[in-house]
Amino acid sequence: MRAERGGIFEGRGAHRGHLWCDSVCVCSSSADYLDNGNNKMAIQQADKLLKKHKDLHCAKVLKAIGLQRTGKQDEAYALAQEVAALEPTDDNSLQALTILYREMHRPELVTKLYEAAVKKVPNSEEYHSHLFMAYARVGEYKKMQQSISAQDENLSKTMFLPLAERMVEKMVKEDKIEAEAEVELYYMILERLEKYKEALDVVRGKLGEKLTSELQSRENKCMAMYKKLRRWPECNALARRLLLKNSDDWQFYITYFDSVFQLIDESWTPPAEEEHSLEGEVHCSIEQAVNFIEERISEESKSARPLRGPYLAKLELIRRLRHRGCNDEYKLGDPEELMFQYFKKFGDKPCCFTDLKVFVDLLPPSQYTKFIRQLLDVIPLAAAAENEVALPGDIKALQQHLCVVQLSRLLGIYHAMEKKQKLAVVRELMLRYRHGLEFGKSCLKTELQFSDYYCLLAVHLLLDLWLEGEEAAVWQCLTLLEEGLSHSPSNAQFKLLLIRIYCRLGAFEPVSELYSSLDAKHIQHDTIGYLLTRYAGSLGHYAAASQSCNFALRFFHSNQKDTSEYIIQAYKYGAFEKIPEFIAFRNRLNSSLHFAQVRTERMLLDLLLEANISTSLEESIKSMSLSPEEDDIPWKDLLEISSTHTYGLPTLGHTIQPKNSEKTAENGVSSKIDTIRALLQQLEAAVDSGKKFLEQKIQYPVLGPPPTRMAGFFSNGSCQCQTSLFYLVSDIYELDTNGLEDSAEIQERIGNSFKSLVERLTDLFNKCKGDLIEVRDGTLKTHPNLLENLVFFVETISIALWVSSYCDSVLRPFKSNLQKKKKKKKESSVAMPPVFTHFLDYVTELQTLTSNVIDHIKGLEIILTALKLEELSLKDTLLLQEEKKFTKTVQGKVQSSYHHSVQEIGELLKKRLETIKKLKI
Repeated sequence: MRAERGGIFEGRGAHRGHLWCDSVCVCSSSADYLDNGNNKMAIQQADKLLKKHKDLHCAKVLKAIGLQRTGKQDEAYALAQEVAALEPTDDNSLQALTILYREMHRPELVTKLYEAAVKKVPNSEEYHSHLFMAYARVGEYKKMQQSISAQDENLSKTMFLPLAERMVEKMVKEDKIEAEAEVELYYMILERLEKYKEALDVVRGKLGEKLTSELQSRENKCMAMYKKLRRWPECNALARRLLLKNSDDWQFYITYFDSVFQLIDESWTPPAEEEHSLEGEVHCSIEQAVNFIEERISEESKSARPLRGPYLAKLELIRRLRHRGCNDEYKLGDPEELMFQYFKKFGDKPCCFTDLKVFVDLLPPSQYTKFIRQLLDVIPLAAAAENEVALPGDIKALQQHLCVVQLSRLLGIYHAMEKKQKLAVVRELMLRYRHGLEFGKSCLKTELQFSDYYCLLAVHLLLDLWLEGEEAAVWQCLTLLEEGLSHSPSNAQFKLLLIRIYCRLGAFEPVSELYSSLDAKHIQHDTIGYLLTRYAGSLGHYAAASQSCNFALRFFHSNQKDTSEYIIQAYKYGAFEKIPEFIAFRNRLNSSLHFAQVRTERMLLDLLLEANISTSLEESIKSMSLSPEEDDIPWKDLLEISSTHTYGLPTLGHTIQPKNSEKTAENGVSSKIDTIRALLQQLEAAVDSGKKFLEQKIQYPVLGPPPTRMAGFFSNGSCQCQTSLFYLVSDIYELDTNGLEDSAEIQERIGNSFKSLVERLTDLFNKCKGDLIEVRDGTLKTHPNLLENLVFFVETISIALWVSSYCDSVLRPFKSNLQKKKKKKKESSVAMPPVFTHFLDYVTELQTLTSNVIDHIKGLEIILTALKLEELSLKDTLLLQEEKKFTKTVQGKVQSSYHHSVQEIGELLKKRLETIKKLKI
């Protein structure tokens, strides 16, 4: 931290590494202490200075920085605002306040600071520059434009370039464009204005000569403009010319073919006497294209380094000609033979499979087996004895065989096999995997083993069997993956598959460690982070769920700050073409579905774990600053793949209000009950759309997106239960508004709601009953749906208790008033309205039900503890001795995870039971 702070104290004109210049050297000792991390001494020095010079700005800000760093944020803020209110214009105070506001994470205050400075010193280019940067940090793009549009000419030229085409044109006319970044900027402006011809002229002209920092930058920009202008002759000629230089550049083969067929479709013919195009000779017939590709292959044979491009281009041309129905007449060759020759040449390269998989559709299905056999015949494999598996003797042969195995999987050869055949293939693949480990003995822990793909393919075959109903296969999957991970600790594929399978089995405990070991970087927290947040809470691991949500939110929030800095640096160093990319990147992350879900899940978790336990529900809701009228999450765009369950608790958050809250609309502002009813309509619409979505019965693959919680939410009765609870709020509000007299109908409705709620909650509990793990025919069988139903029960009972607390807060004053009337009239008995009896009966039944669930959970804990997994027979012939060790590890992890889940669920339910006991009106 000390080094980092020392860095930000460096400033212009500060020859001693501080931001303070010699004109205020009286502050230097205090600043030295801050630079060295001695914040208490810095505060003392600042206090001494302020006794002598009570209005010394720099001393006040130094003291504020010291206070901020010692945790006294409120004092620091008050002192800073005292200085800011005086609107300082000296460089030292402004820079010091900027540092302080950054440490406070309040960049918006920096903009106000420099707005005031610019008003007082309108001719300061430096202050305008700082103001511009401050606006960029908080994303105020319109103000960025305003801040420089009418200011110093040089500033306008360097900072207003992306926003003002006229200024750039003026520079061009005056021959003042010198840097490559300025040419890039001019090109960007013209492109965004869709002035493609002008942009092309810039790149092809004298200015284009400055585009030298990136390889083929000029040619790529020309190509992009030719495409926009649909100038296919130029596209073709340029692609052809670039391929003559480098026949391995795939992007230009695609452009070459695209342009050839466009020219054929347009019946284009070259002019008789003039040049074909601005870029030279044009090919506009299939014959020319065929000859050109054959020439490239011929040239490749003379190359010192084997080039894949020409061979793949021939396959691509065959595919395109077939699509047009005119392949045979050009005699390009048989795709099967061409792919075979390609394999012989490049089969030992890991890229061979990905290259060929694009073209396997050129093979007729009847030839698949023959093609695979043909490839196997050319791989040098040797068997130690007759009837034994022939194994590769070196890494090249292993890589060739791996390529064939992957192609076999792709062509569906394994898919057509019977169960026994598949298990035989799994055994062979694992034999090859273990043999291949011999070649990787010298590999570092961070490197993958050469034979890892054998293990992965074996796991995928077992996953197929599991999805077909073979229960034992899933444990074999986990066993092989754990074994693979022990040899390749950095294999992300193994880890991701383990995460998916453990979660599908309902075991979250091993997942946190696996995800952490993936060492996900930056954007990966968005692309794979959902694997953690989707399952943690729904499997009862509440502490881990809170941790994973916090981790995800930290990434998204820091991204907002970091991208602002990237934008600033791009402006500063003239990398203008990067600015729209950074802004687009930030916008994409801000509108991420994962971000929206995590924000909501974090709030739901806080309510579930704390509301009416450590804090009141009302306080919890207020601390979240929720506003249903101003929801900043675009749910309509994200709803399709998000769980409607997330609509439950935020809705309630705006419904629970103590008695005597505002009951009518005032000054045109809708009352809270109107907000509740509007939200209930939204909830109904969300539930309907969720049900329609489930009716499609979409089956995702194992490696596809994990299913949402919607199916369980609807099928186990949680949805109906929670929805009726929210409608009960409306009824209780109506009773609160109308009073006890003349409300017999409302009271009866509330009483009926209480009865049906208890019945529904009892039904939900019945769907939680059963063993979470059972041993059947020597095989372990898990029931994650029972665990998920238990979690749904806890969530639903929590909502029931919040609604009950609201009901309690409404009925207490009524009962108190009735008792006062009873005393005044000195009557021995005043008829108590039925709603009180309904409520007390309901609370008693809730208490009994919750106690029963807690007892059930205790029973589950005892069963899970007593389960002796080591006594499982593990008799399956597929398991070798070394595999049995990993199988026991895997089953132990699942057992431990289930135990952890029921413990956390039980603890939370006990807290909820204590809340129920307090509901005695």
